Amino acid sequence: MKRRAFLGGAGVAAGAFAATAAAPSIVKANETINWRMVMPWPKGTPGLGANGELFAERVNKMSGGRLKITVYGAGELVPALECMDAVEQGVADLAHSTPYYWFGKDPAVSFFTTIPFGLMGWELSGWLRFGGGQALWDELYAQFNVKPFLAGNTGLQAGGWFNKEINSVEDLKGLKVRYAGIGGEAMRRLGATPSLLPAADILPSLQSGAIDAAEWVGPWNDYAFGLASVAKYYYTPAFAEPGSGIEVFINKDKFAELPEDLQEIVAVAAQANAEQTLSDFAFNNIQSYQAILEKGTEIRHFNDDLINAFATASKEALEEIAAKNELTGRIYASVMDFAKKAAPYGKEFEATALNQRANVFANGTY
Repeated sequence: MKRRAFLGGAGVAAGAFAATAAAPSIVKANETINWRMVMPWPKGTPGLGANGELFAERVNKMSGGRLKITVYGAGELVPALECMDAVEQGVADLAHSTPYYWFGKDPAVSFFTTIPFGLMGWELSGWLRFGGGQALWDELYAQFNVKPFLAGNTGLQAGGWFNKEINSVEDLKGLKVRYAGIGGEAMRRLGATPSLLPAADILPSLQSGAIDAAEWVGPWNDYAFGLASVAKYYYTPAFAEPGSGIEVFINKDKFAELPEDLQEIVAVAAQANAEQTLSDFAFNNIQSYQAILEKGTEIRHFNDDLINAFATASKEALEEIAAKNELTGRIYASVMDFAKKAAPYGKEFEATALNQRANVFANGTY
């Protein structure tokens, strides 16, 4: 994106351009700093925009007002899917988003949010914090001149809303779907036509027939955005998004200017938001699932043939990304090594425990 065209399109004044283009300087310890944070979702969006605003509030309070963050929802300062460009170029100082929205800049970003049949939410956090994932993320995002932090997770998402049953790969051919990241690429390889629509465009696109199906997040967001009113079949769970990470990323020059205590405040606020967001989704998805069932929605699961087809297409895409360069190869090897170790553990512990709980409630024993 050209800087002049970007600024003109976003409506940023020439004076703001001059301020953001100025050479970095070290901020004094007692100086008040004002940052602008952009998001690809509207302010107040359940679990997403609302928790982005919460992050800003946390930083403001924890810093005693020394670091004030003004939040802009999708389209208020920059278009929804141009947040990375805005922060990279210094038009905004930071963003609250999710990595796979920047798939077009480098598809390796997907490894730091979610990949098909990959890490669950708590596993992603474990890999980033203790498995070397954060250092790899820092290295990848350095090419965009930004510093990333994990700031949330939606947990296991839904496979999407469809107005017809999907029983075979043949049923996907020619289908116009809203799908993101590697999941969208797998859909494309199997004959569908994926597009990455911003949150506000999903419902009207389904209503108008511009798309035939859509995955958004899970019961909480999907119900809030009205998707249960326009599609009959709800496919669960998402093969593509077992635990989608939410990020805060900051212009590296701006972050480097902060005193060490404010840098630590930003990092701790992001970590607090990570826990807050995951628990927010865990509670509210359970509540909203009941409301979706009451709408008459029919729950479906992708059959084994489809799952195997999705897995084959996804693996092809991931291996192509891994082969791009030495860095993406290291990222792929690291995340897949952990996922392969997590799979048998998850089957014997978590999956077994979830099935046992479901059975004792269903048969009336408990």
